[in-house]
Amino acid sequence: MKRTLISILLLTALLTACSAGKTSDSGAAGDVAVGADIVIPIAGISETASFYPAEIDGTRLEVIAVKAPDGTVRTAFNTCQVCYDSGRGYYKQDGDVLVCQNCGNQFPMDRVEVESGGCNPVPIFDEYKEIDEANITIPLDFLKEATAIFGNWKADY
Repeated sequence: MKRTLISILLLTALLTACSAGKTSDSGAAGDVAVGADIVIPIAGISETASFYPAEIDGTRLEVIAVKAPDGTVRTAFNTCQVCYDSGRGYYKQDGDVLVCQNCGNQFPMDRVEVESGGCNPVPIFDEYKEIDEANITIPLDFLKEATAIFGNWKADY
């Protein structure tokens, strides 16, 4: 009994220590990159959109990563190119489309990172990210530039 209790305490301490650094590394959807690059493991991307949050210089933002029907991995900022300033210009997935929470525009996954302009997610084109066999990295400097479109993001009204 005593040995089991000690094992449980050691396992709990180990898990706590391992998860303590998660806020500065965004290796999984949901982890918040604080003042750091967003690193997206390609192996974890599917047809279901994943959302990678970050906090850059006090501004919250988010990147969407999704596998399009053609098998390519697409990325975009989770804010609408038209509705971003409303505070509600962000997307949630509904079936096989992303839906703007401000205007209701439905955006198919195969159009993510393809279309620029209009009511759709702000694309993150190849020249603004680093891609290797395992990860897509959105660099901190580029994230800092993007904070301008997230000033009212998900604001409470």
